[in-house]
Amino acid sequence: MIGIDLIKTSRMQALIERFGERGLKRFLCDEEIKLVHNYKNAAAYWAVKEAFSKALGTGIGKECSFADMKVYKTSQGAPKLALSRKLIAQFDILDVALSITHDGEYAIAVVTIKRSSTTNKIQEF
Repeated sequence: MIGIDLIKTSRMQALIERFGERGLKRFLCDEEIKLVHNYKNAAAYWAVKEAFSKALGTGIGKECSFADMKVYKTSQGAPKLALSRKLIAQFDILDVALSITHDGEYAIAVVTIKRSSTTNKIQEF
């Protein structure tokens, strides 16, 4: 399963200017906020979480909230995504991969999910 999200970074800049850290806490935990060095990083983290929820097929909501996902970095600085036990169990998630890029005023994230269930087989006609 794959999801992608694109965000204009100036939207995140406006959120931070208006609400400060309180705005970031709407979608990031304290550990994630420590990794945010500027509004472009914050926008990328937003895109990761939106892309994951799209790959899952739920969007952000009751089944998959911002708090169910946590962006972290490897020792080499690569972004990774940790998930709540609830999400892993409910959706039979085996693995997640992600990629983030920035171009001009945009942040883009792509997320793939590997699930153990076979409920999402291709539909025949």
